[in-house]
Order: sequence, then structure tokens, then C-alpha cells
Amino acid sequence: MKAVVIADKFGLDSLEVVERPDPEPGPGQILLRMRAASLNYRDLLTVLGHYNPKQPLPLIPCSDGVGEVIEIGPGVKRVGAGRRVTPIFAQRWISGRPTQERLRSTLGGPLDGTLAEKMVVDAEGVVEAPEHLGDEEAACLPCAGLTAWSALAVEGAVGAGDTVLVQGTGGVAIFALQFALALGARAIVTSSSDEKLERARELGAWATINYKKTPEWGKEARNLTGGEGVDLVVETGGAGTLPQSLAAVRPGGQISMIGVLSGTVSKLNLIPVLMQQVRLQGLLVGHRDGFESMNRAIAAHGVRPVVDEVFELERTRDALERMAAGRHFGKICIRI
Repeated sequence: MKAVVIADKFGLDSLEVVERPDPEPGPGQILLRMRAASLNYRDLLTVLGHYNPKQPLPLIPCSDGVGEVIEIGPGVKRVGAGRRVTPIFAQRWISGRPTQERLRSTLGGPLDGTLAEKMVVDAEGVVEAPEHLGDEEAACLPCAGLTAWSALAVEGAVGAGDTVLVQGTGGVAIFALQFALALGARAIVTSSSDEKLERARELGAWATINYKKTPEWGKEARNLTGGEGVDLVVETGGAGTLPQSLAAVRPGGQISMIGVLSGTVSKLNLIPVLMQQVRLQGLLVGHRDGFESMNRAIAAHGVRPVVDEVFELERTRDALERMAAGRHFGKICIRI
């Protein structure tokens, strides 16, 4: 089988398409013929060696994908051959709270990921893909989709009439916009591109803010809500954008920390957090139970992930370079 690997050192130059023996499922495992994968910013950081510099190599990168079950190992009853499934990000996190053991079972590092023609996973570590989605669309769900769902529906308890502020127009952000609408909330979207903001409005954004033209976008978001503030901020920027998120969120509201695009370290005035009883919630995707709940909502509302561009497996580097340039709107996918 073909697979993309980070060979003997980190960096885009170290990506190789190699031939490997076909894997075989053991007890409790299934063999997937992979159809598609999608990229997350974590995958780029992993390839560059910025996510975990101590990650042993070689490694098959990428955590998200969809495949067809072509063989089941002894004792497998949960899923049958011929089913189309998506592996979950943290293979041992089925339900409940996160633990160190569960959070160490993630695909695309430390475990081999989805950029291969075939892969073996535990039968407990997959969910069936929604039938109305194409392969590339289904491949977008495991990280970006579930992270947004966890932020809004699980941890944020977003409901009808709430206001959600979404930073950017990448994978998680666009899912957050779509889920906000499905939950009856209204969404404010920020971006530095007027073109992308127009596309966000076409998807149903209630309001948009160009943060280059309006540097104090947190204050602007609060003004849009009549001075009250937003109920939830989907914080993809990290340290550099957190002060503006604090300016945007209402008293008692929540900021879901899910990205570090603008950095990981900064000085922070904690007074607004304390005096307004703001909840800062870190998020690392979510568990299988949440994934299955999300898929039911996706099927009920006919949600379709927004796919930016699709690359062939041999062009994985080009796909990662597009992600690094920040030109994408929604998800970048790999056809396998």
C-alpha cells in the first residue's frame, strides 16, 4: 500500500510517499481502505516538528479521514465489512472525562494517521459516516467538526437566541458557524478578508467584522449585541486574540480555547475574567459519544462541511503549503 510519511526528520522536505506492506487486523480490530483525509493545523505543526519535537519517526501524519471496512478481526461485532466509517481522533476516548491515557491515543501522532491507502484501527475507535456526505466531506468531521460541536453543544450549551463569535474561516470556524445556525443561535464571524466574510454571510453569518480594519473587534462585537456581549467565543487565535475575546464576551459567558494561531504566551489581565465570571474552557476535540451525537445532528439538519480544495495523495505537501499560507476557506482535503 502507499502511505505518506514524515521520514527521518521534520519538515515539508521530509514528506515521502512510500510503499508499505498491507496491515492485517488483529483481535478487536478492523482494516480500512481509506478514501479521503482532511488537514488540520495540528497536522502542519506535526510535520514541521512544532507540535511534538520528540515524536518518533517515521510517522504517517494526519488525524482525520474516512474509509471502508474491508476486513474485521476476531471478536469484532460493533461494525461490519462494507461500512463507511471515520476513525475518532483519540482512539481510547469513548466517553466521559479526558484522562492522560485517553489523550495519548491520538492519530497522526503519537499513533500513525490517515494518509495511507489502508489502516488498522480498533473497532471501538470508529463511527459511521453520515450517509448524505461525500468522502471528502465525511473526512472533515473527526477533529474540526467535533471540536466545534464540543465547544457549542457540549461545553457551551448554546441554544436558540444565543450569539456566538467565531474567529476566522478555517475548518473549526466554519463548522462553528454551521452548528450555531443549526442550534438556533446567531453567529458573528471575524476575518482579515472581506471576500471570506462575504462567503461567511452567504453561509448565514448574522454579522461580520474585518479585524484588520477594526482592531478593537471585541468592542465592536459587544456593540453589535447592544452592549451585552456574546454568549460564546470560539477562540482559534490563542494568546494574541484572547484580550479581544474577553472584550467581546458577556458576563458569565464562555471562551472556548481551541487554537494558537496567534501564539501561546502573553500577559493577561485577569480582572475581566474574575469580575465578569467568564469561563475559559480548553478543548481537545471530544469523545466518541459526542461524535455520534454530532453526526445525528448533521444528518437531521443536512449540514454539509465546506471543502476548500481537494489534493491527490502525492500532492500532500502542496496541501500543507496551502494551509500554511492561510488562503483556505473551510477544509483542505486529500483524496486517497
